[in-house]
Amino acid sequence: MSAVAEPIIVAQNLRKVFPAPRGSKGGPIVAVDDVSFELYPDECLAIVGESGSGKTTVARMLVGLESVTGGELAVRGEPRTKGVRRLADRRRWAREVQYVFQDPYSSLNGRQRIVEIIASSVALHGTAKAGTPRSAAQDILSSVGLGESFWTKFPHQLSGGQRQRVAIARALAADPGVIVLDEAVAALDVSIQAQILNLLADIKAERKVSYLFISHDLAVVNQISDRMIVMEQGVVVDQGVTAEILADPVQPYTRALRAAVPRPGWKPMRRERLAS
Repeated sequence: MSAVAEPIIVAQNLRKVFPAPRGSKGGPIVAVDDVSFELYPDECLAIVGESGSGKTTVARMLVGLESVTGGELAVRGEPRTKGVRRLADRRRWAREVQYVFQDPYSSLNGRQRIVEIIASSVALHGTAKAGTPRSAAQDILSSVGLGESFWTKFPHQLSGGQRQRVAIARALAADPGVIVLDEAVAALDVSIQAQILNLLADIKAERKVSYLFISHDLAVVNQISDRMIVMEQGVVVDQGVTAEILADPVQPYTRALRAAVPRPGWKPMRRERLAS
């Protein structure tokens, strides 16, 4: 990452408030409050926190899956706070930022063969540089480790790790500058996690794509991210260079998260002791 590079994404004082659940006696729910960060070219920024910390809500606001209640959000200098209405603008925005979900199976069309899923995305975004969308799709699938024997299979015929490779390939079909990875390896066993993380590192090196990596797993975050922000109950409680924060965390919540990572001789501890 260049020190003089302009950020691709700028979030300033982001806020998201959900209305109170129907029948609830409580008030509106503040899911995200005063969150600010920047994502630079060729960088991986991790957003870390427990379930309910607001990290996924931030990611969903970025791609337009959730509206922004307050604050400012811009991609390549273009405001995205108010969302988009025109189909052409929605597709253009999708070409800039793609989203990879935790559960790839639910986001893939079970009636399409793998090569057809990727070819459809290539055709939609017009990213085939030569040849047909199908040939471009075959090249992309090969680049994520899915050779010819996989191209005519359906999603249900693949393992979880293979389906996640398809989801990554579909994101690459748009040739984006940023990929949002929302707990993208959380459902995979450790060996498959390592394979997918190595694949993501290779893609980042080849394509100079930036990642916004949403995770609760500090071991994974330590392996893939350059910088990180830590969220607790909707607010940022810590941020900085990943290696520096994890080597010597200052904030009690970050210390608690690091202490919860299993290691040789590890024993669970009550959070009250971790935060003391």
